[in-house]
Amino acid sequence: MTYFGNMQNEIYLSGVGGARPELPMTAAGLEELASTTLSPEAFAYIAGSASSERTAAANLAAFERHAIVPRMLRGTAAPDARDLSVEVLGTRLAAPVLTAPVGVLELVHENAELAVGEAADELGIGSVLSTASSTPIEQVGAVSGENWWYQLYWPSDDEVAQSLVRRAEAAGAKAIVLTADTPGMGWRPRDLELGHLPFLQGKGIANYLTDPVFRSRLPGAPEDSAEAMQMAVLTWVSMFGNHTLRPADVTRLREWTDLPIAVKGIVHPDDARAVVDAGAAGVVVSNHGGRQVDGAIAALDALAPVAAAVGDHADVLLDSGIRCGADVLTALALGADAVLYGRPWVYGLGLAGKAGAKHALRILLADFDLTLGLAGFAGVAEIDTSALRAVSG
Repeated sequence: MTYFGNMQNEIYLSGVGGARPELPMTAAGLEELASTTLSPEAFAYIAGSASSERTAAANLAAFERHAIVPRMLRGTAAPDARDLSVEVLGTRLAAPVLTAPVGVLELVHENAELAVGEAADELGIGSVLSTASSTPIEQVGAVSGENWWYQLYWPSDDEVAQSLVRRAEAAGAKAIVLTADTPGMGWRPRDLELGHLPFLQGKGIANYLTDPVFRSRLPGAPEDSAEAMQMAVLTWVSMFGNHTLRPADVTRLREWTDLPIAVKGIVHPDDARAVVDAGAAGVVVSNHGGRQVDGAIAALDALAPVAAAVGDHADVLLDSGIRCGADVLTALALGADAVLYGRPWVYGLGLAGKAGAKHALRILLADFDLTLGLAGFAGVAEIDTSALRAVSG
């Protein structure tokens, strides 16, 4: 078992009287520093959400409607004996946390997905590689250990989709995460105001450019000339997103791979039942961090009904809105088996590369570890709805 909470001792006991960390110790602090450090285009792409950004705000506000009720004198385990480990989709994790799939990481750091995969692996948690990564699947898989999954944006070309899935499985992915909420991109004013869509610059499409089936659709090798690269980008544009997908396609995906499948972007119980009935082993309750449908239900508010709908038939994860250790505990109490953590570690990556991404992950894990113990739990297996009370507005 890993004692993530020991991070605070490392800080307080370093040198005489402790040493101040080089990076902020909160998700909000990382975002604030990144807003003045990253390029305007990079920060807008990561921080921005759909339209008025009400959904992104709702994701955070939803946690304020639940209060943790700490229990005392429970004879819980010593700090270094707390058990944060879980098994999700057959993957064993040192804590119930995975990095959410975030694309185009070259916008914030040259080491991009390689740095994130290495950082997550060193911490024993999971990582989910985006289809829209800046680094090919095989390179990321080579440094990401045993706990990484592959997120699929199913293109309109089924043969390309199948090729991406099979490459991920061959590269060592332990699960496939099919994102259902992005048949196209939402209305994102921050990017629009800058006229910035990185994919049109050939960024974030490395998995396509290295895919043999995708390349067979091109008139020439994209690396040969600017004109050939432009044709590759236009070909990508023509096949990104797929409005035709139905639950039956989960069954079809099941035929392409032996890996467990989770469907991401689920916020309605009926949709959860449908994809599980079609063969999904997990659902990720998510509204894409508020980046798709403005005014949509907060992910946390959708969690308990979805968890109740699938029961013991599938693993349930929460994405969208996690910012601190208390948020992780709250999500687990409401029915999640694990959470996906997004923007803050991207800010850390942009601020200090792999070390920054790892710092952002460590502060979440340490906060969760300490909160878990102080709330009276010896491990995550003890958490249930009794840990929370609703907070009236």
